Amino acid sequence: MPNAAILLAAGLGTRMRSALPKALHPIAGRPMLQHLIAACAPVFDRIVVVVGPDMPALEKAAAPHATVVQAERLGTGHAALQAAPLLEGFAGNVAVLYADNPLIGTETLRRLLAARETADLALLAMRPADPGRYGRVLPHPDGGISRVVEWKDATEAERAVGLCNVGVICAEARRLFSWLRAVPASPTTGEFYLTEAVAACRAEGGRAVAAEAPEAECRGINSRIELAAAEAVVQAALREAAMAGGATLTRPESVTFSHDTRTGQDVTIGPDVVFATGVTVEDSVEIRAFSHLEGCTVKAGAVIGPFARLRPGTVVGPGAHVGNFVELKAVALGAGAKANHLTYLGDAEVGAGSNIGAGTITCNYDGFAKHRTTIGAGSFVGSNATLVAPLSMGEGAFVAAGSTVSSDVPADAMVFGRARQEVKEGRAAAFRASRRREKR
Repeated sequence: MPNAAILLAAGLGTRMRSALPKALHPIAGRPMLQHLIAACAPVFDRIVVVVGPDMPALEKAAAPHATVVQAERLGTGHAALQAAPLLEGFAGNVAVLYADNPLIGTETLRRLLAARETADLALLAMRPADPGRYGRVLPHPDGGISRVVEWKDATEAERAVGLCNVGVICAEARRLFSWLRAVPASPTTGEFYLTEAVAACRAEGGRAVAAEAPEAECRGINSRIELAAAEAVVQAALREAAMAGGATLTRPESVTFSHDTRTGQDVTIGPDVVFATGVTVEDSVEIRAFSHLEGCTVKAGAVIGPFARLRPGTVVGPGAHVGNFVELKAVALGAGAKANHLTYLGDAEVGAGSNIGAGTITCNYDGFAKHRTTIGAGSFVGSNATLVAPLSMGEGAFVAAGSTVSSDVPADAMVFGRARQEVKEGRAAAFRASRRREKR
């Protein structure tokens, strides 16, 4: 039987106090919605995302999956029904999930679908350490569940039930939409709630069951505080995965990963290193403290940092060194090349074995467009050099310290691009004497 998922993402996230739709707030560098989509993709044949009015950024984040707008926010049951026209004639299971429950895993979703095969409706539930004010999932004599009761409406006996509602449900498409159309509006809010489908299923003589999930996967995110807690959970999992894969984190709790960070074996990562999205680190790399990497690849045996910044489009070659206070943007740094301190290289290619001296910069932007600098293999660039792009330097070129280089340099040439030094003996003493007389 095919499976489809409806992801409810129309919430404004009032408690977030943000102009950004709640489902777009990131965890480990990826919006909450995309975390849920990634979990759903392996098990669902179709995904439909329900968004609110005027949420083009959310629709873009959902692509290539279909979206539908919930013009009026009349509750979760009403939101799920907005996807019904897009699933007209769908002969399979439909699961309804929430974009603000982004940590639900693929295996948990497989368990939900397996539970649905044993009953007419399956609901995701958990047993939290502190049930608090969660809705309770009440048992049925047939071993399934009878209904979901909100905490505020529950009796003391019902509040003593430890099984709590996550809110995710799954049923055959035609029957699910039929139940949702029959759900009455809440007398207090006027909204239509998804979990009322459980009672509707039972009223029709159907059987409902619960599939239990770990509490850590089921946390809802409605505030910045809850977002931070979810980030901590994901970061802990990413650090454990990196270490299990062969990386050493000298102070694990201080390292920040993105959802797509890839680290090889025998990688050493120092304290307070941040990986933004799109970073691949190959085997035997050392990344020293306080470095920031984004959209880059670090080849085997390279050494990065401390206090280095690698920006998108950068590839650091095997055995290359990028030292303290060095920034690389869209740079191909060749094998064994070194830029060890106080340097900015942008839109550049540095040949294997080259050495870039302290204070060197590539002037890659002229106010209108970016230009590239090419430095041949085995070249030497002295300290405090300024390389004005577009510029090409041949292999083995030598740039004298303090030079400004604005035209191409042939292979094995030495270039001096600085003002001629003049020494005027006694001039300093005369200058000081003149200034003293002026002050009298």
